[in-house]
Amino acid sequence: MKVLMISKACVSGSYQRKLEHIGSHRDVELTVAVPPYWRDERGMLQLERRHINGYELTVEPIIFNGSFHLHLFPRIGRLIDKIKPDIVHIDEEPYNLATWHILVTARKRSARTLFFSWQNIARRYPWPFNILEASVLQRTDFAICGSKECHEVWRNKGYNGQTAIIPQFGVDPDLFSWKDPLFDGERGITIGYIGRLVKAKGVDLLLRAVADLDDDVILRLVGAGPQRNELRHLATQLGIKERMEFVHWIKSTEMPRQLREMDVLVLPSLTQTNWKEQFGRVLLEGMASGVPVVGSSSGEIPNTIGDAGVIFPEGDIDALASALRKLTRDPDLCREYAKRGRARIMTHYTQAQVAAATVRVYRNIMLDNQASSGHVL
Repeated sequence: MKVLMISKACVSGSYQRKLEHIGSHRDVELTVAVPPYWRDERGMLQLERRHINGYELTVEPIIFNGSFHLHLFPRIGRLIDKIKPDIVHIDEEPYNLATWHILVTARKRSARTLFFSWQNIARRYPWPFNILEASVLQRTDFAICGSKECHEVWRNKGYNGQTAIIPQFGVDPDLFSWKDPLFDGERGITIGYIGRLVKAKGVDLLLRAVADLDDDVILRLVGAGPQRNELRHLATQLGIKERMEFVHWIKSTEMPRQLREMDVLVLPSLTQTNWKEQFGRVLLEGMASGVPVVGSSSGEIPNTIGDAGVIFPEGDIDALASALRKLTRDPDLCREYAKRGRARIMTHYTQAQVAAATVRVYRNIMLDNQASSGHVL
């Protein structure tokens, strides 16, 4: 079967490992269309050609780059005509203009369609996005949901088609390889955060918690976003400027090195009126790397971590400081969480497992297509 996936997320080199695993299945001929770059709070994320074996990676022009709801691939019809896919995998939320446009274009050419969603809040969108969403829910063949909450959102909003609960990406356990979580007394203990520097991620709470820890604790922030200068100023106010390290956003393929230099990884997300943490993929990367993880109770974080790390009530600075203090003083506890984290990744969250589950969706779509045509294998 021929599959065309359209994904702006796959400009990231580390995400492309899933594509290689999908392409390794003998019954799948995969083409993936990506933009030349994607723009968000972190800046311009250029296409990384890191894992490109076993499938075709093609670059498609994009308009309104950086507009999550309004971006569009204007020439996608030409690509569909060229490939003639059986399935078009739209790696986008159903309320986006790109999803609707690709779906309509694909259906005109008799291709089956599916979308991917992380949406775990039942948001109501204004016109025209509510119309686009309703059209996609009515006309798509399959929905892949990143979590159980996401699945419930689309059922409650009227989607009655087939679904599967599969995270968008897993982790390559070879790229994010194990490191023994031993603290280096010479450089102190490094607590890390990797991600967007925005209010919803709760990074300011992390600074306040670290200010309550021993002076040998270093905080490293890897990321970019509108809060960067505000966080620098807060570090000065809290008297931890000398214990702070800011690393600008880096290529996805450089993340393993950053994680190997961290002793604890924290994701202190804060639920907003229109958003709560949808997965916390960076936690998986930390767990795969043998880094003990700490996450807030926002959204999907507790389900992502399971028993392989520490969960604290979101917004509770004292609870976060207490958790970090306990970890930084107990290397044996850190080793235990590190082992659990790596085991959890290998059991549930490798790129190969995510790819295999996705291929099963493709096969189900094709079987339904054959059944509806009167041809059942």
